[in-house]
This record gives sequence, C-alpha cells and structure tokens, in this order.
Amino acid sequence: MERALQFLRNHNEVAFATSEGHLPKLRMFQIMKQEGNTLYFATSAKKAVFRELKQNPNVELLAYTNNISVRCAGMVNFHVEDTVKRWIYEHNDVLSRLYESYDQMEYFCLPIAEMDYYDLSPTPPVFLHFDLMAGEVGKGFVGDQFSQ
Repeated sequence: MERALQFLRNHNEVAFATSEGHLPKLRMFQIMKQEGNTLYFATSAKKAVFRELKQNPNVELLAYTNNISVRCAGMVNFHVEDTVKRWIYEHNDVLSRLYESYDQMEYFCLPIAEMDYYDLSPTPPVFLHFDLMAGEVGKGFVGDQFSQ
C-alpha cells in the first residue's frame, strides 16, 4: 500500500470524477496535501465541482504515468481543520495568486476507502487492490496469479 501512496505523493495531479445527477463529471485536480490515507483538496464555492460534491460526496480519482496508475475511491467530507487549510494555502503558490486569503476557498478531504495499484511495466503486470474500509490490504493479481 505504501507504494501506491508514495505514487500519489509524487504524482499529485489527478483526474477527479464526480457526478451531477446520473452524469459523470471529470476534471483535473491537484492533491494539495496528503496525510496517511487522507487526501486534501481546495476549490471555490462558486464552482460546479463544489455543488456536485455537496449533492453527492462519492468520488474517484486516477493518477497515471509511465504504465503505472493508482485509482482511489471514497466519500469526501468538508471537515478540514483550520491549520490544514492555512497550510494548503501557504504551500500552493497558485492559490495565493487566485485568492487573497485562505478563507475565501472551500476545503475538503478524501479518506481513501478503496485503492487500486496497477503497474503494467513488468511481465506479468501487477495489480493490487486495497479495501481500507474492510481492512483488506494487498489483494490483487500478478499476471494470472491471485496474490495477497
């Protein structure tokens, strides 16, 4: 699991999927902070993504590069401590160019419920599934072999 979490630390720009009604919505997002299995994000309350998250907090995200991908799923929440909000704002130069103060944004986090790690480089390829809610860590396939 640490390999997948490290991949996310190194590749923080992700495709972020929400929904509006029954329609999927996909956009690029940046992971602003990572603490263990929790990913933090920031957005504007005026954006559609904020409304979509309020209506349906279930999301998926995908990071990919060089034949390796990590997919995460879970339910976002908007309970982010003020110190974390300030840290995110102060450590991201884009946010300070767009907003005068950290409190002009909305912050949310994704405690990862499920995570898949795919590495298509080796033969056979590696697939690992982590169900963090059930405590099942590392089930997956290496080629045609089931591993745990």
